[in-house]
Amino acid sequence: MKALVCVRPRQLEYTRIEQPRQEPGMAIVRITHIGICGTDLHAFEGTQPYFSYPRILGHELSGELVQADGNNAIAPGERVTLLPYFNCGKCIACRSGRPNCCAHLSVCGVHADGGMTEYLAVPSHLLVASQGLGPAELALVESLAIGAHGVRRAGIAKNEFVLVMGAGPIGAGTMAFARIAGATVIAIDTNRSRLQFCSRRQLAHYTIHAGDVDILQQLQHITLGDMPTVVIDATGNQQAINNGLQYLAHSGRYVLIGLQKNELIFSHPEFHKRETTLMTSRNATREDFDHVIASIRKGDINAGDFITEQVPFSQVKDLFPGWLTPSDTRIKTIVQMD
Repeated sequence: MKALVCVRPRQLEYTRIEQPRQEPGMAIVRITHIGICGTDLHAFEGTQPYFSYPRILGHELSGELVQADGNNAIAPGERVTLLPYFNCGKCIACRSGRPNCCAHLSVCGVHADGGMTEYLAVPSHLLVASQGLGPAELALVESLAIGAHGVRRAGIAKNEFVLVMGAGPIGAGTMAFARIAGATVIAIDTNRSRLQFCSRRQLAHYTIHAGDVDILQQLQHITLGDMPTVVIDATGNQQAINNGLQYLAHSGRYVLIGLQKNELIFSHPEFHKRETTLMTSRNATREDFDHVIASIRKGDINAGDFITEQVPFSQVKDLFPGWLTPSDTRIKTIVQMD
């Protein structure tokens, strides 16, 4: 069967691999749609932590169940997505109900080969039924669940001011779920087109360009002098992450969804005087997937708003380098298997 392999940074190659065989506890899914994620882009450019080459990318997946051992709730032929976080089920995180940060986690498309191929074998217990969602919508669920998980980690309350740094796919999804939680959302980004998207789609109440010289003054004006009680980073940019603390209210929570390779550098006095709560948000859980699917079904989120384009699998190798362009107005690309 055909597959697309990231051989090394900035080199993708189509190849043929063996089709997976049915094994105990595993399911085989025929992949139909794949979402392109920032993780895939960072892996391609060589800046993704926890990554080794060669690797088949792809973890935002939608497909049809071929067969499964150990999961009788979903019948062969049904449309599915999956939790791409292969956990051990035994470590302290798994025993605590947080398999998303398993001590031995293997993420599909990062630590293990992913879904840019025709068929994929996955643990049966990680399958998620479509519940009526279309195939492109299903391929978007994992991306939106990342933001939903970050919002849940933050414990956002109604009428809080929440600043989301980064208006890409993860940031936009985070804004959507912060609004669902009742927050007043502020978006900041370097890309004016993406800020316009967040405003136009009513994901953010306010937008700020990251190049403005008066960001602190704008935040003070918006929040009536209080500053945001929650700041969420969805950039994965070291400078943005290190600078984000200055935007946070005293007693506030700073949540890092974005990931970069180097050290966090904060002024200890600035961090300390706020009695800052610092937390990371890694991956998502089934609860987050269910929340996303329910929100799409209720109409709280229009999944189509996030999908900028759909492209055939045969064109991905040639198009992929262009998806790194900083001025890109793209929100989410969905790949359709040919």
